[in-house]
Amino acid sequence: MADLRDKRAREIQDAIGEVLMQHWDPIGVADVSEARGEYDSYIGPVYRILAGSRSEQELIEFLFRTAHDIIGAPVEPGESADYLRPVARKLLELDVRL
Repeated sequence: MADLRDKRAREIQDAIGEVLMQHWDPIGVADVSEARGEYDSYIGPVYRILAGSRSEQELIEFLFRTAHDIIGAPVEPGESADYLRPVARKLLELDVRL
């Protein structure tokens, strides 16, 4: 039973990581094979939102703050976090049940 749960947890982590790499990618490394796993440290916080509030706005705010405040991606004058709505929606489409 624990093996199935562990396998499912890994599948969920991989799915979240794939969305972050392919659709969020604030530093533009999706096509660099050596960068695989670059955003893995953000999978846990994203999972907690998906398993908890499932709030699209909370996901958008987390991704925006992380990209700009933690990773250091530049913010354009007047830039809104709304450009992340499609990423949040892709994440919300994932089945994160264990």
